[in-house]
Amino acid sequence: MKAVVMAGGEGTRLRPMTSTMPKPLLPVANRPIMEHVLRLLKRHGLSETVVTVQFLASLVKNYFGDGEELDMELTYANEEKPLGTAGSVKNAEEALKDDTFLVISGDALTDFDLTDLINFHKEKGALVTVCLTRVPNPLEFGITIVDEGGKVERFLEKPTWGQVFSDTVNTGIYVMEPEVFDYVDPDVPVDWSGDVFPQLMKEGKPIFGYVAEGYWEDVGTHESYVKAQADVLEGKVDVELDGFEISPGVWVAEGADVHPDAVLRGPLYIGDYAKVEAGAEIREHTVVGSNVVVKSGAFLHKAVVHDNVYVGQQSNLRGCVIGKNTDIMRAARIEDGAVIGDECLIGEESIVQGNVRVYPFKTIEAGAFVNTSVIWESRGQAHLFGARGVSGILNVEITPELAVRLAGAYATTLKKGSTVTTARDHSRGARALKRAMISALQTSAIDVRDLENVPLPVARQQTARGSAGGFMIRTSPGVPDSVDIMFFDERGADLSAGGQRKLDRVYARQEYRRAFPGEIGDLSFPSSVFDSYTGSLLRAVDISGIAESGLKVVVDAANGSAGLVLPSLLGRLGVDALTINPGLDESRPTETADARRSGLARLGEIVASARAAFGVRFDPVGERFSLVDERGRIVEDDRALLVMLDLVAAERRSGRVALPVTTTRIAEQVAAYHGTQVEWTTTAADDLTRVARSESTIFGGDGRGGFIIPEFSSVFDGTAAFVRLIGLVARTQLTLSQIDARIPRAHVQRRDLATPWAVKGLVMRHVVEAAGDRSVDTTDGVRVVETDGRWVMVLPDPAEAVTHLWAEGPDDASAQALLDEWSSVVDSAGR
Repeated sequence: MKAVVMAGGEGTRLRPMTSTMPKPLLPVANRPIMEHVLRLLKRHGLSETVVTVQFLASLVKNYFGDGEELDMELTYANEEKPLGTAGSVKNAEEALKDDTFLVISGDALTDFDLTDLINFHKEKGALVTVCLTRVPNPLEFGITIVDEGGKVERFLEKPTWGQVFSDTVNTGIYVMEPEVFDYVDPDVPVDWSGDVFPQLMKEGKPIFGYVAEGYWEDVGTHESYVKAQADVLEGKVDVELDGFEISPGVWVAEGADVHPDAVLRGPLYIGDYAKVEAGAEIREHTVVGSNVVVKSGAFLHKAVVHDNVYVGQQSNLRGCVIGKNTDIMRAARIEDGAVIGDECLIGEESIVQGNVRVYPFKTIEAGAFVNTSVIWESRGQAHLFGARGVSGILNVEITPELAVRLAGAYATTLKKGSTVTTARDHSRGARALKRAMISALQTSAIDVRDLENVPLPVARQQTARGSAGGFMIRTSPGVPDSVDIMFFDERGADLSAGGQRKLDRVYARQEYRRAFPGEIGDLSFPSSVFDSYTGSLLRAVDISGIAESGLKVVVDAANGSAGLVLPSLLGRLGVDALTINPGLDESRPTETADARRSGLARLGEIVASARAAFGVRFDPVGERFSLVDERGRIVEDDRALLVMLDLVAAERRSGRVALPVTTTRIAEQVAAYHGTQVEWTTTAADDLTRVARSESTIFGGDGRGGFIIPEFSSVFDGTAAFVRLIGLVARTQLTLSQIDARIPRAHVQRRDLATPWAVKGLVMRHVVEAAGDRSVDTTDGVRVVETDGRWVMVLPDPAEAVTHLWAEGPDDASAQALLDEWSSVVDSAGR
């Protein structure tokens, strides 16, 4: 005996879940509804099955194939147009005309005893047996009344309460004899209940109704879809679940990685190869799909999460449905009844209110409050480049596919046959992505010079030696899960804003150039890059007096790539140096702020006990460093900038210093005291680089451990700054604490405020209006200067839905008061 599974419906009431997926493929407990149906058929001996398909038919066929994985024989009957419940079965008549057959819906969850249903049909000698069940609310179903012998007396499709005469409804499961096809016209829409059954009854044909016991749920609405998940987890329906019940009601599938410190309160289901971190809480009636990542602090309750979803830290999901390949970023909140479609991005700290529908491929910006459905346009603004290049969570936002497309777009902006220099830090993720990007460059007719793992300044210097550009991939500072892809121009500097926009346009259009046969780019691995870098550095920077000074310094390589260049450098400097943490540690390609602070404290102890002149701790890629003085005390990064400025200006006595406008105005006093002047730049690194290329520029820095030594390079270079500092200290014969003590204290406060993209322009206009007749500087953002010298700066972030504020006053309380005042201005404008 054969079965027919009807799998052609669009499931319009279930959109946006069914916008990109046919209803029968919607997962219930991590298996498509139709798979549950097919397994039920197989249990009752109905392994030879015809599947009728129409909407997104190829997806159904591709998923189930010929049924071999289920040990069934599946064939398909494809409808060119909707033919109704009877017309679609008529379309499969050729495969069904020889014997009794069973019809069942591919999108209803049930565990009915189909064997008993078939036996009832045969005992009654019926032409058609309709499977019935009792429901508390029959309004959405066809009502059926049968007599004592089971013969159908009356049908009524989707009645009003005034028409309700029974609670037995038609489940859409039928057992039929082939003669029924005589009553169905071919190639036209025909329904069983509305067209065929009334005609059969009129002619007195034997139509019987079988009232089944067991579970049945027509998964036709969002509410019934979520209810079906809960019913499976509660054991109300007899279906097979993959995995192991590790505690009562807690099901975990093969390969899932659930941390022992995660909180699990069943019944719940965690799919295969999902990862649940420590501190995450998953509560009852939640289904987590395959390959889902649930970060620490996330809370899920009655949530249905489809495959390949990323659930960020501190996010909160309650009673919602999340489509596959969607990213829920940190601290996002999705309320009861909300549905997020496939491949969406829900930004940090955004809120999606209850019953909101977000359709597939949409972006909800960080901090957004969404209380209406998002159907046509994204509620966000996509930016490829941020403050650190192209950044994002590895294998969530920055995937190998994105990296390949990005490299192809970059290659397209360059001439065929150009050379690009590539580099990475010591993380496995960076290595894997770089290899993918190199392949894309070569197949776009670009020659590649791969430096492999080198410090960032070395990558920049090598790029500037004859390459058309370059890139380096590193782990994002302080964020172990994220990576930065940093693109360089022909000078080794960050791409300018114009260069970024050009790359962004090519990437967005996806118009990538490909090489013809014979044009595939070459791949080479330069040798002696560290010796070349060290030699150039020592020739460019003044190191006089170092060898004679007898200075002792402690250098902390922090297990990063700076340790690769230090051996050849320190030996040629002739300085007494103690190097700690020189080895690379793949498991720690970056460090959190707390870990870095702890490392500096340990460095301070070593410096003090060794009676060294000072200590430096490099960042993992050698671009920046932090200082401790001879007493072992940490010199804060903003303070280290003033110390370096004082030393350089005191020695040079003329020239310009490049500093971002967010730097304390104490810097002007220090520079002026030594006969130099400050040129204020924007906060963008490429603007500092532009000024540093000027012949009159003697120094640059950003107050975050980044220093520019223009006589060697116009970009941030921790190693060059370290060499410059040794020379300055050796020649000045002052300690760092003595230099620090002669510089006035600065009082700068900072704050970040969430600001939706749609109101950023309004916020800045409001700030300018609020400034009134006070002095306004628009070098970057808006800096408002009070008559007493206090100032506040308001700067919209170019890549995130955030506004940054800085304020400086004569003391911390004054700066804080100014920050509070202007924060209220920004907040009021954003409302």
